[in-house]
Amino acid sequence: MTETGSATEALSDPDPATPRKTTPELHLPDPGDIPEPAIPAAENAPATPSGTPSETGRATLTEDGPAPPSGDGPATLTGDGRLDTLDGVRAVAAFAVLVFHVATESGAALAPGFGGALLSRGDVAVPIFFALSGLLLYRPFAASLLGGEEPVHVRSYLWKRALRILPAYWLVVAVALLLWSRDHLSDGWTWLKLLTLTQNYDTHPWWFGLGPKGLAQMWSLSVEAAFYVALPLLAAGLAAFARRGGPDTDVRARRLLTGLAVLGAVSLVWTLLTYYPEYRPYLNSWAPRSAIFFAAGMALAVVLAWDRADPAGDSPASRFRRAASASPGSWWLVAALAYALAASPVTGTRFLGIDGLWSGLFEIVLYTVVAACLLVPATLPPPGDSPVRLLLGNRTMAYLGRISYGVFLWQFVAIHLWYGFTGQPSFTGGFLANLVPIAAITLALAALTHRFIERPAYRLAHLGRGEGRKPMR
Repeated sequence: MTETGSATEALSDPDPATPRKTTPELHLPDPGDIPEPAIPAAENAPATPSGTPSETGRATLTEDGPAPPSGDGPATLTGDGRLDTLDGVRAVAAFAVLVFHVATESGAALAPGFGGALLSRGDVAVPIFFALSGLLLYRPFAASLLGGEEPVHVRSYLWKRALRILPAYWLVVAVALLLWSRDHLSDGWTWLKLLTLTQNYDTHPWWFGLGPKGLAQMWSLSVEAAFYVALPLLAAGLAAFARRGGPDTDVRARRLLTGLAVLGAVSLVWTLLTYYPEYRPYLNSWAPRSAIFFAAGMALAVVLAWDRADPAGDSPASRFRRAASASPGSWWLVAALAYALAASPVTGTRFLGIDGLWSGLFEIVLYTVVAACLLVPATLPPPGDSPVRLLLGNRTMAYLGRISYGVFLWQFVAIHLWYGFTGQPSFTGGFLANLVPIAAITLALAALTHRFIERPAYRLAHLGRGEGRKPMR
């Protein structure tokens, strides 16, 4: 392989299918949220919120002290008011991406048969992250419109997003360039593109594949950053469209969902434009292609806010909540079937990019189904110590969820360091024999980054930024 690429990077087509009422209430952790013992876990939340059951079974938060969720309610809250099962989703997605990249580098994902095909579609974890971001970051905008909660302060929102992702990312960029791209250290244009997460939009970069060696997965962070910037504008446009339907909450919610359906359709139209009048593969890594994944999470955020704004509990959103909470296994079964179908030739040839328009469309739709069907049971879990909570809400998953951003950032650095140390050629080596040490290296780097970079940045994000306000999660 060249200096700028590995087996995984060389085989990865630039295709995204590859990495807030006035009463305090349930708030959800954002991707990579970092709870601190001395700081409220939620942005601008009361210092000691706690959960109490509402009459309709939906968990709410009060400032009176800890209380368990209702036996009838679907949400399971931790002591700081977090829905702990979403940490588990984040952990699963982060390690699925790691498994996918190791499987590719070792050649296991290239092996014939169904097992290799399943490994080759581990990149579905990236749409899961996108949908999770859509849910968590759009929820306060939807709650403000449908439930009368405080509007989101955009400057504070952007400040916290920047401090959440940039410091640790900048560190990994510097390390990767110093290790493998020293010839470009004096290139200011390279530094500018990478540090501002705009590298996806360079149609003729000097590197091969999705990014410089050690940074190939960062294309998805570039898409994520574009969503962060666009979200206030998207939310404003959706709110304006919803208000045209009048003050009725049900009408507004339906109009929001209609607008999000249009947003999701952008991905399908974008895929068409990618192929006509000629194929332009770089468009696969631009943000519009992933709009449908974010829209799926945003739609779930609307359902949560709509349900929350319905005290009687008889709205379509409330009925959906009860049905989803009663049947998590059905959602996960649909997700598994969609994943298996995505691993078939219907989505195109493995690692050779998207074969054509129809395979690209099938991939987008199936990945959206997988992401949505995994997220719904975790967002609306059954009450009590259900299997969903035992699987996704335990302490181990909570910790792995907290360091998942570091797992995402460091995995290619760990892969290249390990393969360089062992002298293995690309596409060789046992899958498990490589996965274990690479995962250990990645976890160690992620834990250190979480301790010394992410947590201090979290504290900085909360200094002098209106701590009395509700969380913008």
